[in-house]
Parts: sequence; C-alpha cells; structure tokens
Amino acid sequence: MSEQADKDIVRGLADQVAEIAALSQQAETIDRWTRLNDLKPLRPLVYVYQIPWREMDVDDELALQATEDFARGIEWGLRERLYRWKHMPCDMVVTPFYAVGMAIQSTGIGVRADVETIAHDENGGVNAQHFTPVIENEDDLEKIKTPVLTLDKAETEARCERTRELLGDSLPVKLCGQAVHNYAPWDRLAEWCNPQQVLMDLIMRPEFIHKAMDRLTSAYMAELDQLEELDVLAPYGGPAIVGQGGYGYSSDLPLADHDPAHTRLCDQWGGAMAQIFSEVSPDMHEEFALQYESRYLKRFGLSYYGCCEPLDRKVDICAKHIPNLRKISMSPWVDPKRGAEAINGRFVFSFKPNPAFLATDGQWDKASAEKEIQAVLEATDGAPVEFILKDVSTVRFEPHRLWEWSAMVTEFVSQYE
Repeated sequence: MSEQADKDIVRGLADQVAEIAALSQQAETIDRWTRLNDLKPLRPLVYVYQIPWREMDVDDELALQATEDFARGIEWGLRERLYRWKHMPCDMVVTPFYAVGMAIQSTGIGVRADVETIAHDENGGVNAQHFTPVIENEDDLEKIKTPVLTLDKAETEARCERTRELLGDSLPVKLCGQAVHNYAPWDRLAEWCNPQQVLMDLIMRPEFIHKAMDRLTSAYMAELDQLEELDVLAPYGGPAIVGQGGYGYSSDLPLADHDPAHTRLCDQWGGAMAQIFSEVSPDMHEEFALQYESRYLKRFGLSYYGCCEPLDRKVDICAKHIPNLRKISMSPWVDPKRGAEAINGRFVFSFKPNPAFLATDGQWDKASAEKEIQAVLEATDGAPVEFILKDVSTVRFEPHRLWEWSAMVTEFVSQYE
C-alpha cells in the first residue's frame, strides 16, 4: 500500500473524529465533568476506563488498514475513539485535536522486576505473572536510583511533523506534555519483594519498610522536579484521565496565577494508591503509605486517591493526610452507604463497578450489575459520584455486554439530571 493510501485511511477517520468533536454536546459534557470535580454535580457521570480490545471488534471496525507502523498507531487511536463514541459513549469527551506526546526519556528507577509471564492464550488477554524477589534487605535498597529525565527535542519535532503530514487538514495536531501523575510505590514493592513477606515486614521489619518508602518517594519527587525544570508539563490536563477516575476538568485548575507557557505541578492533578493495603489497618495505612504518598501529592493542585483497595473505612485518614484531595476511589468491595456517609459530599465518590458481572457463563449478569449501580445511587443520593468501569479482562468475546452495561448505567444516572 502506498504512503498516500495510508494518508487517505487516517484522514478519513480523522474527518469523522473532527465532526464528532464539533458537536455542541462536547462542551456540555465538559461542563458536567467540571461541575462534578467542583463538587457541584448536575448528575452522576459514567466512563469506561479499561477495555479488553482484543475481544471488541465488530464488522472490522477496529481492523487496521494502514501499512506503515507510525500510521497504524495513529489509525488505532482514531478507531478507538470512534468505536467508543458509537458503542459506549457514556460521558466521553471527544477533543478537536490529535495529541502528540513529547519524547521524554528516563534512565529509570534502577530496579527491574524479575518476572515470568505465562500467556493467557495465543491471542493475548490477561497473563499470569510470577515475580522473584529482587529486594530482600536494606543493602538491596541501594538499587533504587533517582531517574534522570531528558527531552529529545528532535524526536518530539519529528513526531509532530510526521503526524501533521498524515492528518493534513483533517484534525489539528497538538503537542502535549505530561499530564498524568500516578504514584503507586506499593505496587512496585509488591513486584520487587515477596508480597506476603513485605506485609509481614510492617510488623517484623518496620524500619526496613520506612527506608524503602522514603527512598522511593524521594526518587519520584526528584523526577517531579525535573519535569518542571524541563518545562514538559501539559498546560492543564483537563482532557486527561486523572488517577483511576474520570476526566480532570475543574474550574479550580489551573491556578489563578498560571502561566500557559510554563505549567507547574500545582496546576495539575496528582494520584496515588496502595492496592496491597486492602486488609491493612487504618493506623498502618497512615504510617506506611499515606505519610509518604502525601509528600508526593502535596505538589499538585488537586489529588485523586486509591484504586482497588477498599477505602470506605479510611476516608478520614485520607482527608487528614491529603489536603488537596478531590476524588477518592470506592472499589467494588466497599459498603457504599458507609463510604458515602464518610465522604459526606467532601470529595467525588469515584465508584468502580464490579467487572466480574460481564464475565459470567451464558448471559452476562445484568441483574447483579443493575442492583450494584442502584445501591450506589441510593447511598450517594445526589452527592458527587462517578462510575468508572475498569479492569475488564474479558467479556467472553461478546462486545454487546459492555455496550449494554454502558447504556444501562447511562439510563440510570440520566434520571438524576
């Protein structure tokens, strides 16, 4: 296939995206997200965050046709947007540009996980992984290094120029710096250490854990310093997905003294989580997670906290340590009523519906999914809430399950507007 043929394919898709982006409802949806994140919601909002794309193709909607790798990458991004909009738009925002990321390079944190992967099947899917510990004592903590960041200006410009050549006048190209910052130190420690042992070390070797967390936090905070020094931060990440939640639109960001030419961390969102702490007490969560994560999160204007760990019993300690907290994750394992009462309208109740309902044998478990959503709506009763579906590992190659879930939740929340 010729280069012109690749351009024709990409531009045809880009024309469709541009047409959707020009619809007036895009501004209306942005306003809804802004009101939600300002804690003045019009209604609950819905977004599908993680999708098993290998199972989702229908009538070759996702089949790539371009031949050159760079063109195929752009084609995929456009096809994904169009597919979402057609089948599960929920409260999706389609922006009127194609974002090109800066070529930011990092020397890394110095530690690589020793992992053995067992493939799910020949088509991909969620793989099984076995980790061999690479950090077992205090001497091993010396392996953790401060990342050194550099900006490859030539590569950045080359990406932009190549993208402009492919898209032509179909869709503007916008250079975007880093807009998403998620700190998950306990995810790293779970990969580098024996997970069971590292939890036992909270009692058996607390000083070792404190040294590990301090070293990790210092390294990642130094990385934040470099992002500001390199001036590679996106001018407010409104269109970006923040933390493990929805869009980051808010009238509170960027700050009033923001210089559009030089974005600071305080003009952006930060995020953190401690998923392995699902069964750890609030006191230990404060001591071994929050006191370090808060050092990182205080650099930002607003923060999102949590992921899969149940936080309905830990809302107050999160609020205590994260003064700029705006969204808090409520996983499928929380008591919605207890979580809503603890939040009391102070933060966005970022609910993660149970994706297991989409993976059942035979028909998907729509009744249980409906019951779950209704329980959260009743518990939150008009408070700021978002439904963020993530960790969907399979829909049994029946894409309509996810389409039906999206339509069902969208119908439920529309009754609150």
